[in-house]
Amino acid sequence: MKKILIIHTGGTISMLENKETKEVNFFGGSHPLLNELNKLDINAKIDEHIQFDLPSPHITPQHMFLLSQKVSAELPFYDGIVITHGTDTLEETAYFLHLTVKTDKPIIITGAMRSSNEIGSDALYNLICSVRVAMDQKAANKGVLVVMNDEIHSAENVTKTSTSNIATFQSPQFGPLGIITKNAIFFHRTILQQPIFPVNSISKHVILLKAYAGMDCRLLAAVQEIKPDGIVIEGFGQGNLPESVVPALQAFIRASIPVILVSRSFTGTVQPTYSYAGGGKQLKEMGVIFAQGMTGQKARIKLLIALEHTTNLHELESIFESFA
Repeated sequence: MKKILIIHTGGTISMLENKETKEVNFFGGSHPLLNELNKLDINAKIDEHIQFDLPSPHITPQHMFLLSQKVSAELPFYDGIVITHGTDTLEETAYFLHLTVKTDKPIIITGAMRSSNEIGSDALYNLICSVRVAMDQKAANKGVLVVMNDEIHSAENVTKTSTSNIATFQSPQFGPLGIITKNAIFFHRTILQQPIFPVNSISKHVILLKAYAGMDCRLLAAVQEIKPDGIVIEGFGQGNLPESVVPALQAFIRASIPVILVSRSFTGTVQPTYSYAGGGKQLKEMGVIFAQGMTGQKARIKLLIALEHTTNLHELESIFESFA
């Protein structure tokens, strides 16, 4: 019989709806799904641990680091681990674990868009599906997986696409790795194996900015005052920025502060195509690092982790270009 550990961190999946006010919040006491899960006929020994009891907007990289340590410590004793999490920052925590936990065992992260006592709740169903995937040998060697709404996604690619729809988690450029039916689990693609970057701490400060029409240097000048260790910018299209921000970016690079560029577009990659002032070619030549195929929030997580290993701009460029 397989052994599965469920680690709870909070979020809607851990909350209840107040039937009078319609507000959703924590209710105190044990997790609302503990008793329900015990009633199910699952052929596995399931242990549960409450790591945090937080709404996901309160989750920080320090929480992610502590969770990574907990998962790594428990993996030798279990065949798979399921983590419940709020959906707002679920993709960031999933990607953090994906980059820092070295294992071939299934690690599943899931959540819910509707608390367990709301009509049409997806909480218990997503948890059941996650346990099933964690028990499936085909889920091994695929890094951290996100299981929601009958779909299995890689932490590399998945993102929250809707504020309230239960089908919110999608991998826009690649699609899910697999699907879950009543009787079986099907994987129809896999991911490339990528390096793991174990960390002993998370100590750096990385800023995430989004480019907009008319953006000038004042915001970046304000950012300079707080002395960040790195900056991620979601640029336009293939990786372009307003000409007015170029001098500020040059100042960051001269100070050996990495500037990572992604696109604010949903799909595609950044590339040095345009040679006008602020275009991708100029940005690349002056030392901006292009991050391929990831959102701004994931690029920030990756830079936080990478900076624990190196602050050398050339080494960071190699890290960001070597895998997604």
